[in-house]
Formats: sequence, structure tokens, C-alpha cells
Amino acid sequence: MTPLPPQAISQDVLAEKYLATGEQTEQDLFARVARALAAVEKPKLQAHWQQQFLDNLQRGAIGAGRIMAAAGLDTKATLINCFVQPVADATNGFDTQGNPGIYTALSQAAETMRRGGGVGYDFSNLRPRGALVRGTNSYASGPCSFIDVFDASCTTVESAGARRGAQMGVLRIDHPDVLEFITAKRQKGRWNNFNVSVGMSSAFMQAVRDDAGWALVHVASPSEVQIQAGAHLREDGLWVYQSTSARTLWNAIMQSAYDFAEPGILFLDNINADNNLWYAEQIAATNPCGEQPLPPYGCCDLGPIILTRFVREPFTPQAHFDLAAFRASVAIQVRMLDNVLDATVWPLPEQQREAQQKRRIGVGFTGLGDTLILLGLRYASDEGLKQAETIARTMRDAAYAASVELAQEKGAFPLFNARQYLKSGFAKRLPKDLRAAIKKQGLRNSHLLSIAPTGTVSLAFADNASNGIEPAFSWTYTRKKRTADGGEQFYTVQDHAYRLYKAMHGDGALLPDYFVSALEMSASEHVAMMRCVQPFIDTSISKTVNIPADYPFEDFKNLYMECWEAGLKGCATYRPNETLGAVLSLESTAKTPAQQSTQAQAAINSGINSGMGAVVERRPEGPLNAVVDKIEYFTHDGARRLYLVVSFMVVDGVERPIEFFMPVGQTGESQQWITATMRSLSLAARGGFLDKALADLRKVAWDRGPVRYGFKTRDDGTRIPLWHDSEVALLAYAIQSIIANRGLPQPAPSTAATPASETEKTVPVNGKKCPDCGAHAMIKKDGCNFCTACGYVGSCG
Repeated sequence: MTPLPPQAISQDVLAEKYLATGEQTEQDLFARVARALAAVEKPKLQAHWQQQFLDNLQRGAIGAGRIMAAAGLDTKATLINCFVQPVADATNGFDTQGNPGIYTALSQAAETMRRGGGVGYDFSNLRPRGALVRGTNSYASGPCSFIDVFDASCTTVESAGARRGAQMGVLRIDHPDVLEFITAKRQKGRWNNFNVSVGMSSAFMQAVRDDAGWALVHVASPSEVQIQAGAHLREDGLWVYQSTSARTLWNAIMQSAYDFAEPGILFLDNINADNNLWYAEQIAATNPCGEQPLPPYGCCDLGPIILTRFVREPFTPQAHFDLAAFRASVAIQVRMLDNVLDATVWPLPEQQREAQQKRRIGVGFTGLGDTLILLGLRYASDEGLKQAETIARTMRDAAYAASVELAQEKGAFPLFNARQYLKSGFAKRLPKDLRAAIKKQGLRNSHLLSIAPTGTVSLAFADNASNGIEPAFSWTYTRKKRTADGGEQFYTVQDHAYRLYKAMHGDGALLPDYFVSALEMSASEHVAMMRCVQPFIDTSISKTVNIPADYPFEDFKNLYMECWEAGLKGCATYRPNETLGAVLSLESTAKTPAQQSTQAQAAINSGINSGMGAVVERRPEGPLNAVVDKIEYFTHDGARRLYLVVSFMVVDGVERPIEFFMPVGQTGESQQWITATMRSLSLAARGGFLDKALADLRKVAWDRGPVRYGFKTRDDGTRIPLWHDSEVALLAYAIQSIIANRGLPQPAPSTAATPASETEKTVPVNGKKCPDCGAHAMIKKDGCNFCTACGYVGSCG
């Protein structure tokens, strides 16, 4: 059939995120990347591999976002997305193992984020709160206090390409401060730049199962006060700060995950037992999204392959996945990613040494959910799981065979030891012929596979195919775009599989029952896919298990236990609930300014009074009418941009919002608060209390200063910018505007972009909050309260 024309959203994201100056098309970008990564080959081979890489990019074997955006440019930005960096229990310098002390590690992390990389850390080495610090005869403030410092540094360091650095903080389950760690993010504005995970040991999991005791321990000496309270030295040389029931601790962590979507859980012994380099390293942390367990200074060199490109004769009885073509593409992808390690700029020499010693890469895939649909298979059905396993197995075997061949040409990674390497849990699962080849010829790369979230990469390069290993989120929505003359243009954004099905069968065709979205699946179906694919991935998988709001707590705990027993390396869940909404809606004493136009506010009130309070038990099957708005706003860091999707349905004759979505990967911030907010609002919309939820979100404040978004027209016709107390507050306002202006003839004033010159003219001076525009910019001027942002004059005298 004739190829589908590109979607407007794909072209927008491509231009905004990935095209370099002077580039006009995807092919220009591909040519740049292929040329840059072939340049590290021997001169006589460069032209050959440049063409091979270009052809493979066109077939759908792309690099991760950093590679596509920065390869071949003279920006000094790294092509590596994420790192893990060590933190030693020292203030500065390095400890006896060569690990950096706290402020040295902080400096290294700042440089890494400045170059464009996100960072994960294990903070377990830091001594507990109250422990003795002999050198200064003082007491430790604990790891949580120093995570505050790392978080603040991330806030102030702008990374390459204006990408805010993401971070992952890990603390072991036996650290004395673990309970403080799991509850720290409940404080407003704390650790905004961190995801957090608890590192679970198998001993702890067994203690939970046996209802045994559990000791919280550390090598650092406790204070005299702590000793008097019961701290004591154990036979293995560790100090026991406190003893508790394993189940008590487990229940506390599970309750936090159930109510607040954090912490994530890492099964550290599963990670290390499966680690190909078990003999050379110990892993205690992951990158910010969790798909890459990494040692100190380890990196993620990632490149997903778009699976939908390999489906032949989709939506027909002859539909099949072209395993031979996929196998060939994987082989070339291995070489291209291996070249990235030699072509990239490294933020730190320690990272470069680590990468050159082990040459980790991460071939992965995206679009699995849509691929199964194209084949007529329901996600997580027996047939769907079997096909996913076949794809994962083929990718594994092709990648390892290619790395063996590359080792013959360029040499094995320096730390390769055949006898030790083949003892790892993962290597034992490889086919006999591959094991024999590895033993005889070596491997170029210690690790080869990783399934990461793809975010805007799927939008830009995969025609909005489903993200990574995930099923599709929604099938279609409408995007609204401001035109140059001040009007609006609407166009449809579609999921790739949905789009292709409608092109083949007509717009009126009903979707088959194998079109199932992420929110329509059970938790067990999400976990089933992880259990199916993980054995064939030598690192890990980034996936969120969606939990319905009424999912029983005991079942929730059992889900994590089952993941551990199945050998999974981690688990992250999300359950929409009112408790999570309450955390995002901490009360503020400041009055919320009236920021809606009279007509828009009347539209909101009309909707609320005409069926908006009716409860919708569940999302209906099939596509929903929707609007996607391009939100452009300004923080103290400068201009920001993101896409926001609101889906509508008719209830009792009234069209009302029913579902909210924001594609991940649009900013470098932690994505969990975005996902949490959108899903909580979807629950509120179906529960009939959306107006209250949005009003509460409008009160959320943060510590980074006001955010500028939208406009207000005064009675005299003056148009002034509006300011909000946080990004959460502006999102709530944006949603209110979309809902209020749905169907109205005039454009919503809040969606207009503002020229940079106008922004510069209205930078406010810090002061009290203005009751007119919301900026914290009210000062005393000539005896009167005057807003330096909008010119409002308040009381005088």
C-alpha cells in the first residue's frame, strides 16, 4: 500500500527537538548521524559504514534522543543519555576506593548534567543521621540532607540543549535512614529533580516472607546517644542502629508506593545475579528511568529499533513479523552504538575509562504495542506474549552474534574473561552455539540490550507508535495550533496502528478487539509482558504497571513479591488516588487570582451545573474526541514548550472532559509528577470532582519563582500576562482554559505564545503576590502597591 504521509505532530517534534541548523528533513538528520558515527571507522571503511548506518536509520534503527540531536554537531554535548555516579562517605576528595566525596561528586554530577546527561546515585554509603563524625567531633545530617544539595544543584545547572538534568536516588533497604528517604518527597518542593527507589536485597524479601526481624545497619559509628538508645556492633563489623520487623518496614514502603507512586523498587540481588560482569563490578543504582542498572561511572548508550517497520502485510491473514530483516538491522545497530562510545564527548574521564573497559551498549525497541496490533494480536494475550518473546529472543541472539563478530574485527572489551563471563545468570541462558562462540572469540560489548522509554523519539521518528514496550495510550486526538494571523488550525494526531487500520479499512470501520490501550489492561497483563521479555534483556526494562484505584492493598504487595520471585529487576507502579492528589494540592494562603475570561468562566460553570458531576465508572472503549494544545510558557530558566491532551465524551447530553494525557520525554524533569497529575485528573474527571481537583492544583506552589503563561484582558482593553505559582498550577489553568473554550468561537487567550522581546520587558521584580496577574512582583512605588509585572496599582498610603 502507499506509505502514510507524515503527521503534523511528528514534523513539529522533529523540527523542535532534533533538526540541527540548516537541516530541513529527517533524511538530512539521518545523513548527519550516519556520517558522524562512521567517522570513527578506519578511513577505507568509512564510506561503506556511513551508507550502512544511513540505510539502517531509514529502516527504523535509530539512536536515542541525545544521539539524534547532537551527533555530528560541534556542541560539546554528550551522546550518552544517562549515567550512574558514585558518592562516598566523605566531604571532599576521594575515599580509599577512589570514589568521590559528597561535594566532589556534586561537582562531577553538575558537569555531567551540563553536558546533557541524567545521573543516578546510590546514597547508601553516606552515614546515617546522628552518626558520629570523628574528624570534626560533630554529628552527620544523613543522606537525605545531601540529596537536597544535589537536587538544588540540578535546579540551577542548565544542561546542553536546555534540557533539565534528571536524577535517580537510591538507598538500600538496610540503611538506617530508609524510612526518612521514602517519605522525603511528600514535602512540598523537595527533590523535584529526583526519582527515588529503594534497593531491596533477597535477604530482606525472604525476611518479609518469613515475618522475620530486620536490622538497619551501617559501617559508620553511631553517636553516644544512639548507643545509649540501643545501637550496637554486630559480629560482621557493622553497627546496628535499629531493629524492626521486616514486614513492618515492607508495609510502610508498599503503602508509600500505593499512595504516592514512589519509591520504585530495585531488586539488587536479581540485578547482580544476572549481571554479565558480576566478577568485575557491583551494581547498586540505575539511571533515572530505571532501564539501565549501572556500576559507578557507567553509562547508557541506547538505540531503539522501530518494530512496526518490520511488520509485513499488516491487518491481513498473512500478517507476519520479518525476523530476518529485523535480525540484520540489529546487527548493524550494534556496530553503530559501539561507535558512539568512540565518537561522543565524555563529561568526565572516569566515565570514558569505564565505558572503554566494558563497552556497554543498549540495543532496544519501540512500538511493541502497535506491532502486536498490526499482527492482529492482543497485548499480553498468549499469542501476543509468544510474539513478543520471539522478537526479544531474536534481538538478543542477533545482538550477541554481531558483538562476537565485531570482537574478531576490533577486539573484545578489555575486562572480558570468558570463563567468568559465561557463569552469569544471563549468559547461561544464551544458546549453546553463542556460548561457544563467545568462549572462543570473545565479545566486543559486555552488555548489549536495554528497553528504554522513547518519548518524543516515537513521535518524531515512528509516526506516534506506542512507546517502548508499552501498549498504546490513546488512538486519536485533535491538536490545536496557533496560526501566524492569530487564528487557530486544528488537525488530527493518531496512533500509528489506529491510523494505518483506518487507512486500510475506512474511517467508519470499527476497531477489532485487539485494539486495547494501556488503561484498559489489568496489572497482571502489564506484569506478564515484563516477565515474558525480561529474560532476554541483559540489563532491564523501563515500564510502569498501571494499577486501578480500587486495587486491593494486599494484592498490590503481592504483585511486588511476585516480581521478585519471577527474577525481575525492579517494579514501578502507578495507582490514581485521592491521597496522591492531596500531595499535589498543599494549601496556600495566597488568594488565587481570577484568571479566566468572563465567557470562559461561564462555560465552566455551565458545564459543572449540567452533568459534569455525574460519575463515569470507567473509560469507554474505542477512540475519544480530543484536543491537544501546544503549551508555551516561561520560567526563570527561559521558554518551555509541551503538549497537553484532553479527551472528551458526551455524558447525559453534555460533552465533558474524561481523560488527560501528556506525552513523556518532553522535558528533562522527572516524568513521574507529570504522569501522576494527568492520571489523578482523569480519575477526578470520571469521579465528578474535576473542578475541585483543578482548583486545588491551582494552589500548588514551588520554590523556583513564578511561571508565566496566558493572558488576561482588563476592562480597559489592556492585555497583561498571567503568572502562576508552579508548573502544576499553570497546567491546571491550561486545562481549565481548554475545557472552558471548547466550542467557543474565539481562541482561548491562554494559548498564545509571546515573543522573547515582550518577555524581557515584563520580567518582574520580586515582591508580594499581585492580585491581578498572579506574579510575585508587588512592590511599594511612590507610596502605592505597584506590580512590576503588569502595572497593577493597589492600595496607597
